[in-house]
Amino acid sequence: MKGRVNKMSEAKRKLPATGGTAMPALGPEQSLNRYLAEIKKYPVLTAEQEYMLAKRYAEHQDPEAAKQLVTSHLRLVAKIAMGYRGYGLPVSELISEGNIGLMQGVKKFEPDRGFRLATYAMWWIKASMQEFILRSWSLVKIGTTAAQKKLFFNLRRMKKNLDAYEDTDLHPDQVTKIATDLGVSEAEVVNMNRRMMMGGDASLNVSFNEDGEGQWQDMLEDSGPLQDQMAEEAQEAGNRHSLLIEAMDSLGEREKHILTQRRLIENPQTLEELSQEYGVSRERVRQIEVRAFEKLQKAMLRIAGDRRLLPAA
Repeated sequence: MKGRVNKMSEAKRKLPATGGTAMPALGPEQSLNRYLAEIKKYPVLTAEQEYMLAKRYAEHQDPEAAKQLVTSHLRLVAKIAMGYRGYGLPVSELISEGNIGLMQGVKKFEPDRGFRLATYAMWWIKASMQEFILRSWSLVKIGTTAAQKKLFFNLRRMKKNLDAYEDTDLHPDQVTKIATDLGVSEAEVVNMNRRMMMGGDASLNVSFNEDGEGQWQDMLEDSGPLQDQMAEEAQEAGNRHSLLIEAMDSLGEREKHILTQRRLIENPQTLEELSQEYGVSRERVRQIEVRAFEKLQKAMLRIAGDRRLLPAA
């Protein structure tokens, strides 16, 4: 959150100053409907008025001119924001992000090029909202290339045009059509569709009751072992390992080696391999292994009895 605030502050420092009366702003104390009603009070500029104000700002950095250009286009921002409601983000936040994009557009607008500010600023408004949606939708990056971003923001519309259901996988023919039209792979279309079906990330701190009591994180259950159980098992494993090491000293070198190679390593050797190594038959190796294992068990029980870790045999 701190990083985002810093970025927002940096962006605002680059925006044109808008002096005079405070501009309408969305906040906790103001509802969306009230904001929409308030911005309708600002007049729509004629082409001539817009040109003169844009020249004043471009040549003299007049804050009042910048303010009039911005406020006259706040309705455009709100209208564009309504088109992005399907991504599960508050419209008020989309409008706030779009207003920053609008201010960037006013700052960079060149009136002598002959087109209206709305045509130019629309790109900045949409870009600002889309970046906000991509940042907010998931902790995992969704769109890393221009084609993937285009896929993210056009998939719903294309599914609707193809009469595809919103919450189901696409038919292979539909996947091919979308991939071809948007210049992405079919795998990207399938993956993006499934991610959008799942929706964006949701906070575990969100209340699931209307009265605000209870959070989703309260419903989570840790299926792992308890900490005291893990500690007890670790201690038991350590005791058994200590017993094994001490009991191994009761075996001869050949018995110890054969038992280790047959039962105590990840990839055991075969009877044939050990018979060739010691120059005896496979049956003889098996007998040594069985005898060594029995001696090891008796030694471990005896040592455990002496330590009073386990009942003596």
